[in-house]
Amino acid sequence: MIAIDHARPIERIADRLADVDWARLSEELDQQGCSTIERLFTRTQCERLCDLYPHDDLFRSRVVMSRHGFGRGEYKYFAYPLPDIIAELRSGLYPRLVPIANRWYASMGIDVSFPEEHASFIERCHQAGQSRPTPLLLAYEAGDYNCLHQDLYGDHVFPLQMAILLSEPDRDFAGGEFVMTEQRPRMQSRAMVPPLRQGDAIVFAVNQRPVQGTRGTYRVQLRHGVSRVRSGRRHTVGIIFHDAG
Repeated sequence: MIAIDHARPIERIADRLADVDWARLSEELDQQGCSTIERLFTRTQCERLCDLYPHDDLFRSRVVMSRHGFGRGEYKYFAYPLPDIIAELRSGLYPRLVPIANRWYASMGIDVSFPEEHASFIERCHQAGQSRPTPLLLAYEAGDYNCLHQDLYGDHVFPLQMAILLSEPDRDFAGGEFVMTEQRPRMQSRAMVPPLRQGDAIVFAVNQRPVQGTRGTYRVQLRHGVSRVRSGRRHTVGIIFHDAG
């Protein structure tokens, strides 16, 4: 768990990102495939993002998960231009994750490298026909859940993404834990349930990561989802760095 120093008030996302212990986050990602940043968003920021959900003009599409076998609940993909806080987070977080992404791909023998700036990577996606924005706002009510999945969307995939919990457990909802599974070769899956509070962000592997074994590096597959919400209403915002085809 990576905590941010709240001894002084911090309002801008760029300031919060500057306070993160990125060396520690990198180490946790290497070891577990995920790492949590406490209170990246303030309660006010979380509530304002939740309030955006009814405004369809801000979104390019709405997905009802039960219609596609994805689970229960729904989510909406933001349209361009993204809300300021989402655009700032997406462009500010990406350069800090690029060294990890490039190191992972080199370790796994994948002949792809990512540019330093997010705008350059988005241009690469758009040239390949992946031009639809992927940041999304998710809404769950009692009985809803999200099946284990991977957010891929096309050939160009950035290997890390972020989710921020916008609701407060035990106040706004019960249940609804963020769940990850990791499948190692010839082994049973390992489940992880990182605890999150309102405003906490989790950075995690999109689909695979390298693991150092006794005979060298091998790849493990990861999926993520949300367990059944027992009561209340749960909102999450997802930050995915590649666009969709």
